[in-house]
Formats: sequence, C-alpha cells, structure tokens
Amino acid sequence: MRIALIADIHGNLAALDAAFTEIERAGVDQVVCLGDVAATGPQPHEVVAELRHRGCPVVMGNADAELLASDAGPGPDPATEEGKLAELARWGAARLDADDLAFIRSFPPTISIVIEPFAELLCVHGSPRDFNDVIRATTPAAALDPMLMLDPERCPAVIAGGHTHVPLLRPYRGTILANPGSVGSPHEEWPDGRTIVAAYASFAILSITPGHQSLAFHRVPYDQSVTIRAMDEQGMPFADWVASDWQWTLEQP
Repeated sequence: MRIALIADIHGNLAALDAAFTEIERAGVDQVVCLGDVAATGPQPHEVVAELRHRGCPVVMGNADAELLASDAGPGPDPATEEGKLAELARWGAARLDADDLAFIRSFPPTISIVIEPFAELLCVHGSPRDFNDVIRATTPAAALDPMLMLDPERCPAVIAGGHTHVPLLRPYRGTILANPGSVGSPHEEWPDGRTIVAAYASFAILSITPGHQSLAFHRVPYDQSVTIRAMDEQGMPFADWVASDWQWTLEQP
C-alpha cells in the first residue's frame, strides 16, 4: 500500500497541480491531506474544488477553522500580522461557495487508516490533541507526551501531521512521527537567518508492506511567479506582504 501525504496547501493551485502530477507519476493507492487547504492563498476555491473532485480526505487544520470563523465579527488591527491574516481569511472565505464551505466543515480532527493488520496510520494537523500543537525534531518528550496521548497497548505505527511546513521523520515511543512538509508554502531557513517560502511543493509517500514501513520525501519545483501573479490578478489583500519572503521574489534582480 502506498499513501501520499500532502499538507498546508494554503490556496496555492500551481503548487498543488505540481504535487499531484508527481504523485500520479509515482503511483499511489490513496492521497490524504493533513489540513490547511485554502486560507492565505490566491486560489482557495480552485484548491478546494480540486480536492473535492479527487475525493481526497482532509483533516481539519487551524487555518481551515479560522477561515470558517472569519465572519464572526471585527478582527484585530489590520496593521498587525494577526490582523492581516484575519483579513486574508475573510477574503478567502468570501471566494468559497456553499459546497466549498460544507466540504471544509466536514473535515474531521483526525483520520485513522488501517495500513496492515494491527497497524494504524493516524492523520492529524498539529497533533492528536489539537490542531494548533507544534511538533518538531527538537520538541522535548515532556511536551510530546500530552500531545500524542499514546496508548502503549495500541500505538499507531505512524502519526502524520502538518502545521510546521517543515518535513519531519522522528521515531518516538514505538511510533513514527512524520510531517510531509508543505505543498503551498514550504519553509526553509537560509544562512542569513531568514525563513523563506521555497520554490517547490513538498509532500511524502508512505509505503507499507507486511511488517515494513518506509517514507520518501518529495520536492517538486514549480514556477512561483505563477502564484504571485495570481495574488495580484485575484485581488488578494496584502499580496506584496505575503510574497515578500518567497524565494522567487527574493532572487529577482
């Protein structure tokens, strides 16, 4: 069995198309999305429509929940980062139709997949406890244990999550913690200390045979300028601010 794990698309259709092209070339039995599909990108409706068309199961991410709650009242000061993100969520929600919104509301907090007899893949966004939890390679055990809520009698073979936009493979107390990175906004730390949005779509493919699991990380280059142009063409608010740390814009003369 081969399962493609995608996460954190954030309304970036060009990156999603690149990821699906490579996934189809690789051949998989199933694709699972680990949340944050539409918010803060220029093509929220198009991304949601593509996932719906493909019948892709999706777990609820923090940005998905924020998008659904974006019309709950006045947001924070738009001069702040929090305020800009809130306005982007409102703009994204306004571009979704009733079917799109119903699809996002249907996202469960976790998805469990039996990958072989007595072995489970547990799909989450942040952690099994909360979609806002952050799991990194350096997260200490004292913080991980309450997030993961592991049952020693029935431990998932793999817990796959997103949220950080950074790939992860970490053995922990009888399970494997995996993060495929981000399709639409993969983060890289550069030598000068900046965190940039790299010009590739990141995902992973989990391969399972009896008694054996392996995880392959994939990075598929795509033309970031297509997405940056879409920000302007679609009238996305704060487009220059969003694109200011994207690799394509940083490398332009």
